[in-house]
Amino acid sequence: MLSAEDLELFTAIGASPSLAAAARALGVTPPAVSQRLAQIERRLGLRLVERNGKGLRITADGELLLDRSNDILRRLATLEEELAERRGTTTGILRLVAPFGFGRRHVAPLVADYHAARPDVHVDLTLSDRPGIGLVSACDILIRIGEIRDSDEIATVIAPNRRLLCAAPAYLARHGAPGDPAALRDHRCIVLRENDEDVTLWRFRGPQGDQASVRIEPGLSSNDGEVTKTLTLSGLGITVRSEWDVADEIASGRLVHLLPDWTLADADITALLGRRGERSARVGDFLTLLKQSLRPVPWRS
Repeated sequence: MLSAEDLELFTAIGASPSLAAAARALGVTPPAVSQRLAQIERRLGLRLVERNGKGLRITADGELLLDRSNDILRRLATLEEELAERRGTTTGILRLVAPFGFGRRHVAPLVADYHAARPDVHVDLTLSDRPGIGLVSACDILIRIGEIRDSDEIATVIAPNRRLLCAAPAYLARHGAPGDPAALRDHRCIVLRENDEDVTLWRFRGPQGDQASVRIEPGLSSNDGEVTKTLTLSGLGITVRSEWDVADEIASGRLVHLLPDWTLADADITALLGRRGERSARVGDFLTLLKQSLRPVPWRS
């Protein structure tokens, strides 16, 4: 018979790109994960995971176990919470996933406040440069920046956020400012690789509603937003960054907002609730705290 610990192990494997990553998420060694996975497969007489050069692939039998495991663990967590609520406490594990930069600046500070108010709740915050939709089934709250596509999960916008085209005064002094989106093809551009998006196609809407799409050829790129901002501040090129991240630099003059009459698609801050987090008191409490911390919107104050 499988235990709750076995189910938790397998859900961690299902949410991770490798057994080593699953081991880090669980706080154990990779050999321990491999050994326990082999024991589960022997007990069931089924192959649950196949390994290849690109990582892990969950088999059809493994997908069934993963789906049922998530459901069972969610029900167990809900039962524990309901019983705890009867005695006036909030318990359980609150699993959060957020992007690196936004998570450090706006989510991490709330964890201490939340835990101080609810010491019986264990908070597990994972910061990722790729907080993809696939992670939502293994957490309570997944915080995303940008458009949400092809998701049946419960989503709520927690703060508005624009994407802004910007550059440092030093860059503009050397190369001038683009007069329209098409002129960006002649400029040095810096891109942030994130969420499997086509980051070299920049789409703009003009003041009369006209649209312009520009395929840029970046000279610099990174998967870390802080790196791309640092490169931009150093005067090495033009980039697109979230309003929450560069509003202070634009206000101080360290960066210049370019083509202000041309807008890029908004990238609102959104919280997705996985099935683990549905109707959970601990999740509702944290969402309320998060929304309150972003009212008024800090980057528009």
